[in-house]
Amino acid sequence: MYIKYNTDSYILTQLEDYMKNITKLWIILSVSLIALISQFIFDNAFVARFIISTVGILVSISMFIGMVKTLKSGKYGVDLLAITAIIATLIVGEYWASLVVLIMLVGGDSLEDYAAGKANKDLKALLDNSPDHAHRIENGKITDINSNQVKIGDILVVKPGELVPVDSQIIEGAGLVNESSLTGESKPIEKKVNDMVMSGTLNGDSLIKVKALKLAQNSQYQKLVNLVKQAEKAPSNFVRMADRYALPFTIVAYLIAGLAWFISKDPVRFAEVLVVASPCPLILAAPVAMVAGMSRASRAGIIVKSGNVLEKLATAKTIAFDKTGTITKGNLKVNKIVSLDSHYSSTDILKLVMSAEQNSNHILARSVMECAKQRKINPLKISNLKESVGNGIQGKYQNQLIKVGKLSYVKSDCDPSQRVDATCVYISIDNKLIGYITFEDEIRPEAISTMRSLKKLNINNLEMLTGDKKTIAAHIAQEAGITKVKAELLPADKINVIKTTPANLRPVVMVGDGINDAPALTTADVGIAMGAHGATAASETADIVILKDDLSKVSHSIKIARDTMKISKQSVLIGIIICVGLMLIASTGILPAIFGALCQEIVDTVSILWSLKARG
Repeated sequence: MYIKYNTDSYILTQLEDYMKNITKLWIILSVSLIALISQFIFDNAFVARFIISTVGILVSISMFIGMVKTLKSGKYGVDLLAITAIIATLIVGEYWASLVVLIMLVGGDSLEDYAAGKANKDLKALLDNSPDHAHRIENGKITDINSNQVKIGDILVVKPGELVPVDSQIIEGAGLVNESSLTGESKPIEKKVNDMVMSGTLNGDSLIKVKALKLAQNSQYQKLVNLVKQAEKAPSNFVRMADRYALPFTIVAYLIAGLAWFISKDPVRFAEVLVVASPCPLILAAPVAMVAGMSRASRAGIIVKSGNVLEKLATAKTIAFDKTGTITKGNLKVNKIVSLDSHYSSTDILKLVMSAEQNSNHILARSVMECAKQRKINPLKISNLKESVGNGIQGKYQNQLIKVGKLSYVKSDCDPSQRVDATCVYISIDNKLIGYITFEDEIRPEAISTMRSLKKLNINNLEMLTGDKKTIAAHIAQEAGITKVKAELLPADKINVIKTTPANLRPVVMVGDGINDAPALTTADVGIAMGAHGATAASETADIVILKDDLSKVSHSIKIARDTMKISKQSVLIGIIICVGLMLIASTGILPAIFGALCQEIVDTVSILWSLKARG
């Protein structure tokens, strides 16, 4: 047996391998039954030996061909040991031991494939649960269509207990929506008119009408499916590393078997040692543990794209965080409304700003509108509105020119001393500065506890890399419990910071959420994207995607990675240590070949089952 990965469809390959091995197992069991009847009922040992020898040679040839293919691909395996064990036991007349090796070898392969499928169950469930149909309202009638036929703007009906087909906005109805398939959050979320609902989420017991905002292939669930497909395609480097154990193990096995034969002058000793030296399922327990760990992560709303990522994450020494949308919520709210002219109150300032900004899509404009809405302020009628992208907006009110935006935009002869060291918008009337509004970003409620959890995991080098101003960044970092802050960085600067991290502080993990974080996520040893909202560059380039905007998932993912690596190594070492012990015992001649084969395969089975502990 050798480690195999089909990068086109890992799940499909698992199923095919499982069926092939089950078929082989039934054939060998049938042959075993015929051999048993021949020897113990008809007392014909020759026929029994001939049947077992024929099957053993055929299986050995098949394994030899597979071994050659494995070696050509640049990998090592323990096929040679298994082949030698089968042939050696047949030559010295221990054909029943050879049969046990055959049964356990094929049975172990079947168990390994079953275990891998069990570990991958949660990832596969995502693919099986894709929404495939929708109810579209056309000319007052409901028509059933495939979800891929939904167009942007279509009005759809989502019945109770059905999956939302595409990312949409509720236009009629309300109720509870279960988002656990996307976020891992088991508690249903209350949704009402104008709220967003994501594809793949489960509608509760109320019928709702929604307006399609995205095509099926661009919707949230399909993005998640694509991430899962990436995850199942990428094998772990640890798997290859574990496979390399096979070469030194093979050498040790042949040395012990050869010495036993040389000292005892009995070739049977050689066969007895080799029947306990075929730990194929033991070494394959490592990839099973890896897939199990990835499965555990997916249940927690964390998509890990490869087992190699788990290796690096388990040994992370530095974690760098973006600020906006990562440490903070990314939703700016009005902090202060300051009037610089006695003729205007703070309420007047807010009313003028919101009147000018009411049709703008800028994030600060939305924050102003939300504040005005909470204070129940109605807008003024401002004419001739004209927006200057990146600067601000202007218009006419009672024949006066009103400008809202950057200081340099609202006042042509601005004094730098009037500049406020905060995120803000200024307002002027006829080139006279009359006030400004400042904004602040709220820190995530779980940010402080997350930093504490990371420090408990002995990750003390926590950094903030942000393009925001130093004073704002320093304040947020101090509140969150981060001591190292690098502010006013461009995307290229973030890359440079990550690249120049000393070797003793690596691996480096970068956590971000925006398009501007994508280069840094790619550069870091492990990139973690917060929230897979749409086709963001962050989620596409990251190694790990946290589906729910919950920063505590960062520390949780590290805990899962460490548990997985611990169990992976345990699975490999348990197999190797026990097999070496059994070889030493067999070399003394006190362990008959048939019992040795039984003991070794029992250990193999236990080792594979042990690896499934990583599934949690």
